[in-house]
Amino acid sequence: MDATPTDIARIAHSIQLSVAPVFLLSGIGVLLGVLTNRLARVVDRARTTEALHVSAQGAAAEELRKQLQHYSRRTRLMNTAITLSTVSALLVAIVVGLLFGATFIRFNLATPVALLFIGAMTSLIGALVAFLVEVRIATLTIRIGPRQP
Repeated sequence: MDATPTDIARIAHSIQLSVAPVFLLSGIGVLLGVLTNRLARVVDRARTTEALHVSAQGAAAEELRKQLQHYSRRTRLMNTAITLSTVSALLVAIVVGLLFGATFIRFNLATPVALLFIGAMTSLIGALVAFLVEVRIATLTIRIGPRQP
């Protein structure tokens, strides 16, 4: 079966429609890299703090316990952000597949594409909000400089 110029033009147009969501996928991939690196740092700090907490007593033990609570909250928020970012990336990937597949399938895929894209953006917004809250907690609990007795 030979492709006609009209078929090739339809495929080219489909590829053009798919390019913008692919750039979005790239951006989400970068965001996932930032989130996972940040999570790894928080986990490393929590492990160090847990090791110190075992031998600490009194006020020092209480301070370390509070730090561990903050780390725990931050890891939950980062996990939420990573999960929502991944869901967003999956939905965008499905959108790309549907946009390209619409060239070959004679069904109206406008509604599913729109709903999936809205879902992807909603997930991405949720991920960014979780990230923002995590950063806020990190900046509120940071101590710079020597500790006062």
